[in-house]
Amino acid sequence: MIAILGAGESGVGAALLAQAKGMEVFVSDKAEIKPVYQQKLQAANIPFESGSHDYDRILSASEIIKSPGIPDKADLIQQAKAKNIPVISEIEFAARYTQAKFICITGTNGKTTTTLLTYHLLKSAGLNVGLAGNIGESLAEKVIKDEFDYYVVELSSFQLDGMYQFKAHIAILLNITPDHLDRYEYSMAKYAQSKLRIAQNITSSDYFVYNLDDALINEYFQPETFQGQAIPFAINQEANAKAYYKGTQLQTNYAGAEEQIDTSTSVLIGKHNQYNTAAAVLAARLIGISPEEITAALGNFKNADHRLQTVGEANGVRYINDSKATNVEAVWYALDGITQSIVWIAGGVDKGNDYTTLKNLAQEKIKALICLGVDNKKLVESFAGIIPVIKETQSVEEAITMAKEIAAPGDVVLLSPACASFDLFNNYEHRGQRFAEAVQQIALSPVQQER
Repeated sequence: MIAILGAGESGVGAALLAQAKGMEVFVSDKAEIKPVYQQKLQAANIPFESGSHDYDRILSASEIIKSPGIPDKADLIQQAKAKNIPVISEIEFAARYTQAKFICITGTNGKTTTTLLTYHLLKSAGLNVGLAGNIGESLAEKVIKDEFDYYVVELSSFQLDGMYQFKAHIAILLNITPDHLDRYEYSMAKYAQSKLRIAQNITSSDYFVYNLDDALINEYFQPETFQGQAIPFAINQEANAKAYYKGTQLQTNYAGAEEQIDTSTSVLIGKHNQYNTAAAVLAARLIGISPEEITAALGNFKNADHRLQTVGEANGVRYINDSKATNVEAVWYALDGITQSIVWIAGGVDKGNDYTTLKNLAQEKIKALICLGVDNKKLVESFAGIIPVIKETQSVEEAITMAKEIAAPGDVVLLSPACASFDLFNNYEHRGQRFAEAVQQIALSPVQQER
């Protein structure tokens, strides 16, 4: 019997795949299972429990497939390991039942953008490719029909922790910065090793594409012991870089021949997106997609919502929704990538932010700060005397009205909060949606523009 812990997207997908392969399956979730997933399990006649764990039944399983959200230190997982019951991730399980090639992406930041862009480049070139993983789609459920030659898979460190025999054909590691350290005994070394599991089991016919500019990758990756083909990339030319930029041209030299790939058509802005673009472009080239096809596809890529997403333009002012930027580092990338003068909308629930790294960019680029939050004291104190105009509000509509009055033709109004959203909104998506709606109603409304 296969026991599945967690009945979200990955758990239900794994249950359906296990059933399709003729296995006895039991699904258990300590929380209440969402109705949509209960319905899927009921339709398939898969037994499940919601709101509790039947330890005896689960610990009689021959194998356990665990949701990424359940930590290894959980009592049930510890008991399973004490009984030598294998505990794996949905990705590890799904990979057993397909011969497709995997292009896998991980990193602390930029995973989703790079995953979506890689998928877009492959699909635009006509390849038979599926999208799965941490992006929100179950690989296991897709593998039931197994219709694809390639899968582009976003992987979190939590998913990687439950993967053992899995092998990527192209593994991409974008960066490593402190995150989720509570799951890794507050050890950067353990977190870094988790991220580097993306390159495990790779052979000489596979590739590891990684960011040579990232200090922690360089510290923990050991090329001399690596069996695959390493393709390090960087922004500027370095001795070991197999790919780097000259302006908007990505220079590559990983197969003995130099090549230039034009990235000027990319709609992505900022230095961090240069890294994301380089990784995705290299994956596409390694699969065999031509530079011309890549350049054409870069120009019509649409990123996920709430990530430096242009939501409107009126009277020469561009409005950008970067609601996903819930930490200082993400805001730094946004400010660094925008060349125009900025009206910055920020604020929310502070997560212990230190705004020091933003101050030079703020002095150089930001003409006004509109604090959108219940408690804006730290933001106001951090940028007083640096940003000439600072205003406060708890209304997104008022924030847009203020921004519209301040912004001049050629400026950018940027929502990039640096904070969590839970003081005024349900989550960052809700905040971004409300921002986009307010832009449409106030900034882009013909009636408003005529005034």
